[in-house]
Amino acid sequence: MIKYLGSKRALLPELSAVFAALPEVRSVLDLFSGTARVGHMAKGLGLRVIANDHNAYAATLARCYVEADAEEVADAAARLIAELNGLPGRAGYFTSTFCEQARYFQPKNGARVDAIRDQIAAWGLPPALEAVLLVSLMEAADRVDSTTGVQMAYLKQWAPRAHNELSLRLPAVLPRAAAGRGLSLQLDAAEAAAHAAVALGALDVAYLDPPYNQHKYLGNYHIWETLVRWDAPEVYGIACKRVDCRSRVSAYNGRGAAAPALRALIEAVPARHLVVSFSDEGYISAEDLAAMLAGRGEVLVLEVDFKRYVGAQIGIHNPKGEKVGKVSHLRNRERIFIATEDAGRVRRALATSTAAGPRLVEDA
Repeated sequence: MIKYLGSKRALLPELSAVFAALPEVRSVLDLFSGTARVGHMAKGLGLRVIANDHNAYAATLARCYVEADAEEVADAAARLIAELNGLPGRAGYFTSTFCEQARYFQPKNGARVDAIRDQIAAWGLPPALEAVLLVSLMEAADRVDSTTGVQMAYLKQWAPRAHNELSLRLPAVLPRAAAGRGLSLQLDAAEAAAHAAVALGALDVAYLDPPYNQHKYLGNYHIWETLVRWDAPEVYGIACKRVDCRSRVSAYNGRGAAAPALRALIEAVPARHLVVSFSDEGYISAEDLAAMLAGRGEVLVLEVDFKRYVGAQIGIHNPKGEKVGKVSHLRNRERIFIATEDAGRVRRALATSTAAGPRLVEDA
């Protein structure tokens, strides 16, 4: 999967243990799905997953990893990927914007992206199959980019991987989960929760991983948004961001608005159990978040310590590449909050889990 600030790759063992510890769970609603790593993991456990994200690239990742089923799309996708890998490059908007105005990719790879993306659009495929091809292209481009993992800037010198040839692979699409077909939504989180309540009834688990602070995922991954939308937007700045990065805002990125928005979502989401990931770099304190969740049951907390993303470890640089700030810290803590009426049963199950048990801290 793509490099992603905020990815829950490192938390998958703990989250898997949490989902397994919750009693009688068959369905999961993931309201901020991002790369769809958590949804993909939950589908692999046999759970029905409804994934949501308001960004088009994230909804496409979920359509590939949650909604698409291998038995229905894998053979066709493999055949089409082989055809796409044989296309010669044809420079267009992507090359001009992200290889010439900016330097995220070598022009040879940008021209391949242009040609492949045009062909995918021309085929007019069913949504699930198209999503698998778009994710294949996104991941191929990610393997030859020249960034530290976010698209706020590109490296002053080419990353070694940027010299490699772009090559598509079949994504790790899973068979349909035993509990039923997954679904990808592209809505505001509150709208998605209401949609799930009306269309699907009460769910077993709602998983919330909202933005923590001012860093906007659209700005960090604007190239993937353009690659999926294929709308040739007007851009601005050295990073060549989409102009709608300025207008598409989320309450969760505002210091004053984040807590009320999350509190309202927690109160409204239709699920028996709530699981929330939140970093100690976020606007909302652990104590305040536990208080928000208290109305949904007893609150348990897991805590995981890990390295900050590579850009934070490098430090702050100006557009000329000059270091202008100090690295404040190299590690941070991610907390997993569990609000449930079955806390005793969950506590006992986690205590026997090698992944999550040792990190269970005192109840909030």
